[in-house]
Amino acid sequence: MSCQHTDVLIVGLGPAGASAAAAAARAGLGVIAVDRRREPGVPVQCAEFVPALIGIDVGDLARSVRQSIASMMTFVEGDAPDLTHPFPGKMLDRAAFDASLVCDAVTAGAQCRFGVTVRRIDTDVGVTLADGTTIVAAVIVGADGPRSRVGRAIGSVNTALVETRQITVPLRVAHDATDIFLSTSIPGGYGWLFPKGNVANLGAGIDPAHRRRLRAIVVKLHQALVDEGRVGDQVLGVTGGAIPVGGMLCVQRRLGSTHVVLAGDAAGLSNPITGAGIAAAVYSGKLAGQAAAAIARGEAQAALAYEEELRDVLGPALARAARRRAELANAPRHGGGNDVLRRGWIAYPQYWMAQAEEPRE
Repeated sequence: MSCQHTDVLIVGLGPAGASAAAAAARAGLGVIAVDRRREPGVPVQCAEFVPALIGIDVGDLARSVRQSIASMMTFVEGDAPDLTHPFPGKMLDRAAFDASLVCDAVTAGAQCRFGVTVRRIDTDVGVTLADGTTIVAAVIVGADGPRSRVGRAIGSVNTALVETRQITVPLRVAHDATDIFLSTSIPGGYGWLFPKGNVANLGAGIDPAHRRRLRAIVVKLHQALVDEGRVGDQVLGVTGGAIPVGGMLCVQRRLGSTHVVLAGDAAGLSNPITGAGIAAAVYSGKLAGQAAAAIARGEAQAALAYEEELRDVLGPALARAARRRAELANAPRHGGGNDVLRRGWIAYPQYWMAQAEEPRE
């Protein structure tokens, strides 16, 4: 067994972790980053859409873009679809995107190790890996997803999650819009069809209490689109995963003498309504890497400054989405039907109402 020392240890090498690794390494720090997966971005557990309107830099996408998106079509129960145009965005090859970010981190000087599992995180002892190696760092960045082990170590846990299932299917009709399906039959979430060249990602997210219905929901949606002649009946791939929908957690604490900061899904930064999290992951990862570099150099206040920056930039949108999500959860008890579904989705002006303007139930 060996013990290694470094300035910054990053757990997780998705968009948040890779962005953090690059930022900390560019600041001249020693950086070790580990990920339990065998290669970046695989398996893909993401719908792969990045909305341009989010207004947060997601780096150089050109190497990973597979299709541009111009608009959004929203289907509410049996109503005619509503078109939101423009609603620009990009469909990514998520594995290529993640690999590109990791390549940037390695070029910056970070040591990126895959196929490495964290076994234990101990106060003032370090992080123990599955092979028995212990890594001691001045700063740990937790970028290890919605069920973050690093987050659990400091008491920041995503307790509200949505379970997702997604299939890849042939696309029979060229399409440049994201299709969103809102229905009370998809409790706690929505269905989607996101085109990506000659294929499409088709899936749904649902409250975990109804997870047994998830496969049937996706099968039904798939069959409906096959019947319409829009997609083929072949299933080319299946994936799924959890998305945090409870909003931002406490993203910085001390673990003994070690500073810990969280980024991306580990910090609860995915939008509680849309589930979008790629842009927030890259943004928070860059900030976390910069904060880690400052902390390692003795600027302890950088941890709090990092949290305050995230709350200033992302907090209002996350709070609004969390409020809309709570309304949707209460809809079956209080009624409201399609009006409530529309108020709970970003395509509609009702979603963007200030709290004082909202109608009382």
